[in-house]
Amino acid sequence: MQDLVTFFSLGLIIGLTGALAPGPTLIATINESVTSGWRAGPLVSIGHVIVEIGIVLLIVGGLGSFIDSATWLISLFGGLALIIFGYLTLSSARGAVIPKAGAGTSTGRPIIVGMLTSISNPYFWIWWLSIGAALLWSSLEAGMIAGLLLIAGHWTADVGWLTLVSSGIHKGRFFLSDRGYRLILSACGVFLLIFGCWFLFSPLLSQ
Repeated sequence: MQDLVTFFSLGLIIGLTGALAPGPTLIATINESVTSGWRAGPLVSIGHVIVEIGIVLLIVGGLGSFIDSATWLISLFGGLALIIFGYLTLSSARGAVIPKAGAGTSTGRPIIVGMLTSISNPYFWIWWLSIGAALLWSSLEAGMIAGLLLIAGHWTADVGWLTLVSSGIHKGRFFLSDRGYRLILSACGVFLLIFGCWFLFSPLLSQ
């Protein structure tokens, strides 16, 4: 049971590092909040999750016997990706600010916007083809339930963060200052660096 909770928690924390990153989906959520209110967050998240379900199915469908024979490659690829993203997160945190409403126009169709902003975001694809795929492959070694819990934690982070954002915009006051936002991003960057090092060297430590 403790291991399963660990997979969910890992998915939650890693997912938060991606959800927090300023990008099209976050900006779209802020703008859609003007017309859809607090519901913009969960609705944009639904569109985002729909796209990710397709990616997860593609990753799982293409695994075959690869997991059993390439543990070292998964750890190498995933560890390096985590370290790189950790460094980039720390670098971007220095001058990061929360996007303001009005950075784009509201469409009144937040689910579609969530899908389109995910598909058109290069960061989204790089993340899934590196960190996301490696973590999913690794969790599936512990069984299908572990993989599902990892993904559930990831989606909880997406839905939770975007809902908090849209709720704050809807009420006319955001709960987080730019300084607080930078501190959280910095903490996420440090976590990615530490976990990336562990993920990279874990096969050697287990021998």
